Amino acid sequence: MRKAFATFSIVCLGLIFFVAACHAQQDKSKRPSPPASATLDLGGGKAVTIDYSSPRAKGRQIYGGLVPFGQVWRTGANEATTFVTTGDVTVGGTLVPAGSYTLFTVPNKDKWTLVISKKTGEWGTDYPGPSNDLARVDMKVSTLPAPVENLTISFDKSANGGTLNIDWETTRASVAIVKK
Repeated sequence: MRKAFATFSIVCLGLIFFVAACHAQQDKSKRPSPPASATLDLGGGKAVTIDYSSPRAKGRQIYGGLVPFGQVWRTGANEATTFVTTGDVTVGGTLVPAGSYTLFTVPNKDKWTLVISKKTGEWGTDYPGPSNDLARVDMKVSTLPAPVENLTISFDKSANGGTLNIDWETTRASVAIVKK
């Protein structure tokens, strides 16, 4: 009888873990800040891909409010934003070797800094510190013609790479990415 009860308990526990894992995967797309991705095709089988979670403005003041000026921001929500390049590139003139990185930004009213961290796997706001920075690159800031509700990261393709754009509220921060 004990053996049957132990077997039954193990099966029930396994079923509970299986259902919990399936539920967690389904929940990602239903989050208030759902997952999003942007890819820049560099040609020759090489690309830059950014995976992030896209929060909504929901009537809030974003920059200088929800996202303070002059402080490291996780540039998205939920898991940290990832930057994966399958080929060497320059970002704002700084060499970034092929590999996986985490992106952070430091927004200011007139200038942003893109922080490319060598440390990966952080959850959201866990900036690992400047000792893990591969690079800090200046970004150009401009005003969008209309407000953007969802944080959007995108690329504008060019002949030798493209421009990384981060759009939210009425702000666009951008930086050139060039293939090596």
